[in-house]
This record gives sequence, structure tokens and C-alpha cells, in this order.
Amino acid sequence: MVHPVAEANDHSPFGTLTPDEFYTRHSVTHDSEFITNSRGLKLFTQWWIPKPPTKIIGILAVVHGYTGESSWMIQLTSVYFAKAGFATCAIDHQGHGFSDGLIAHIPDINPVVDDCITFFESFRSRFDSSLPSFLYSESLGGAIALLITLRRSGSPWNGLILNGAMCGISDKFKPPWPLEHFLALAVAIIPTWRVVPTRGSIPDVSFKEEWKRKLAIASPKRTMDRPRASTAQELLRICRELQGRYEEVDVPFLVVHGGGDVVCDPACVEELYSRAGSKDKTLKIYDGMWHQLVGEPEENVELVFGDILEWLTKRATVNGET
Repeated sequence: MVHPVAEANDHSPFGTLTPDEFYTRHSVTHDSEFITNSRGLKLFTQWWIPKPPTKIIGILAVVHGYTGESSWMIQLTSVYFAKAGFATCAIDHQGHGFSDGLIAHIPDINPVVDDCITFFESFRSRFDSSLPSFLYSESLGGAIALLITLRRSGSPWNGLILNGAMCGISDKFKPPWPLEHFLALAVAIIPTWRVVPTRGSIPDVSFKEEWKRKLAIASPKRTMDRPRASTAQELLRICRELQGRYEEVDVPFLVVHGGGDVVCDPACVEELYSRAGSKDKTLKIYDGMWHQLVGEPEENVELVFGDILEWLTKRATVNGET
């Protein structure tokens, strides 16, 4: 099954179609709503459901990464899974996409994890409880998804896909001086200060295909500014926390990661795979591929997402007994 990114162009994920035409073409329905979290922030949520005669074989919750959103390129992946039989949902984290909050600012990951759990549990409750459910995550979303499973709240998840997961930020992306010491000072002065430099912008080092890089930048909701001081500090803290808790991870999981990723260190997911307590775990490092695997040439996209869909479908049909 071809990933819908093949139909996009450098300024629209839907190519020459309207969103409604795009959903119809892929035999999925789409809907959205704003929810209000415990902090009074309005958060944007949306979902994609396969149209009959495609049978729903599982539930899939999508967790986007830092500076990402659920309505642009990751939406194409959501449609990809929905047309394969998964009722798929996503939420824009605070400060991202159409959700309230200071742009691209996450000074504390725990409320974001709470938001995801609340919405995902609500979405799952709309369907037959016997359907297996999975988390699909990209970049920072991988860290959030791992924290969701470590909370052990709500019904257990049947599996987790970690695509370019942020279990450790690559030294090739950090500035060449002691970042942690600088951040402590910056946070003490102005926590929201966009002062943290990186070695290249995230799109430039994430998307191998130039036209897909342009498409990512074309999103009206994407920020190209430097990370805020307290957000950068929290990202580093999240990595340290997860690295200290790898043995607690017991959910079935699939790791897909580019061997040439200079944003999120492949060595950290290799360590996760080695130390995790999960009995069902799979690691796929793709030689030479970059951070955003959907940003690869078409043959690479088909390889990676074919592997993901095969892994998902196998576990959905076993757990769902279909």
C-alpha cells in the first residue's frame, strides 16, 4: 500500500486535492473537535476512520513530535493507517498546531502526557473494548508515548511504534559547548527565551528530500525559531529520565530509526531495545536514512512504512482474533 505522501507536493500535503477530496480518495472519514484540558487550554484533536467495507481491526493513537502537529505531514501517515483498518486519532500538544499555549513551549512534559492519556482513553472508549490498541509516535512523541505506557493508567496498550524516537539528542545536533550549564543560567533569567542554538535547523537535517523539506516548512503552524530555554532543558531531562527507566518498558514495541539521524541518537534506541523488559520487541535501523523517515525518497518510505504496517497488522489480527 503506497504511503499518501507520494501524492503531496511542496506546498500541500493533499497535493492538488481539497482535504475532503483527499479523504474520499483514500476511503476514510475525518472529524475533529477542540477539548479543554485541566489547565484551561483548548487542544485540537482529530481522527480518521476507515470507510466500509474496510473493517476496523484496531485503534491507533498518533503522537507528534517537537514543532510538529497532527494536521500536516503526520496526517498523511494517519490516513495511511486508517485506510489499512485502524481507527486513528491524534492531538496537538500545547503550543503546537491549533492548540492553545505559547508556541513550541513545553516546560514540563507531564501535563502533555496527561492530555494525551485523557484524549486517547476517551477515543478508545468509542469502540469495542475487544479491539487491540496501539500508539504510533515520532521524535519527541516517542518519549511521550513511552511515558504514557510507563504511567500504567487506563487500559494497557497492545503495542508501540517508535519512529525516530527522542530517547537521546545527538551530539551532532547540540551546540559544541556545555549546553546543560548554559541552560540552567538561561532558564533562571528568562525561561521562554529563544536562545538555544543548534547545528542546523530541524527541517534541514531531518528531511532528505528537498521538496518534502519545503512542504514541512510550508506548514502555517510550524515554527523555525530557536528552542526556548526551559523547553530545551526539559527535553534533555526527559532523555535522562527515560534512559534510567528502560528496564521498566514492557509493552510490545517496534523501533524504526534512520542510521543517519543527527537529531535523535540511534545509539539510544539501540540501548532501549537491549535493556527493555518487553518480550516482544523489534529494532530496525535503516542505514543512511535521516530523522524524518517520511522525508526519504519514495522507495525508502515504502520500505519503512511497509515494515510498520506489517508489524501492526500482525499484532492486531492476533490480539483481535480476526
